Amino acid sequence: MSSTDTPGHGTSEPGPRDDGVPARAVEKKGQPWYIEIPLLVVIALVLVFVFQTFVGRVYQIPSESMEPTLHGCAGCTGDRIFVDKITYRFGEPQPGDVVVFEGPDSWNEGYQSIRSDNPVIRTLENIGGVIGIVPPDQNDLVKRVIAVGGQTVGGCSPEGGLLVDGQPLVEPYLNEDPSPVRNPLNCAFGPVTVPEGNYWVMGDNRGNSADSRFHMGDEYQGTVPGENVIGKVRTIILPFNRIGTVSSPDISPR
Repeated sequence: MSSTDTPGHGTSEPGPRDDGVPARAVEKKGQPWYIEIPLLVVIALVLVFVFQTFVGRVYQIPSESMEPTLHGCAGCTGDRIFVDKITYRFGEPQPGDVVVFEGPDSWNEGYQSIRSDNPVIRTLENIGGVIGIVPPDQNDLVKRVIAVGGQTVGGCSPEGGLLVDGQPLVEPYLNEDPSPVRNPLNCAFGPVTVPEGNYWVMGDNRGNSADSRFHMGDEYQGTVPGENVIGKVRTIILPFNRIGTVSSPDISPR
């Protein structure tokens, strides 16, 4: 009899134990912790990058230009908003939409980098900006679309409302009485015909918003090119007492 036939020396799979309980299969060992943890971190960062690049991103409101729709001010904790990056892949911004966009060159005068002066920290911040775990070092702004390509904006109605294509807009979101007696900049400008593919944007807090009205002398006549639009503001996610959707009423002239 060969050695493989000798009882107790076979190579067959283990059978049931004497007490009737099946023998436990040999368990596979997992990756060591020093490999598994960095791998999980990399996967998480990749998922964050993909989400914030293609799906949406959270921004914080730094100023009062969109009051009362969005709250913000210097030295206080502004609203945190979720910006949808998918919608405008399949359509275009419409009048009444609240959008986040990267400021054209003429809007960036006076912009100060938010990066550290320390080269090591600045490098880490830049990497974090690419991944999406820290804000990008660019002048991202939030305003409401008032007119789109081909429309003409500017001038005041007898009631003090802003005119688009010669018709007054109904703007329920405004922070103040739009009467030109109080602030002629609300509507006493232009008229400006918006270039195709561009957008005329204004803050809801008209008396405290450096928007398209203040850049009419640039190459875009104060408008924002479509490629600068990052996404549509959908919701306020913080603070908890302000959580809710951000309205985008149809304000097309009627």
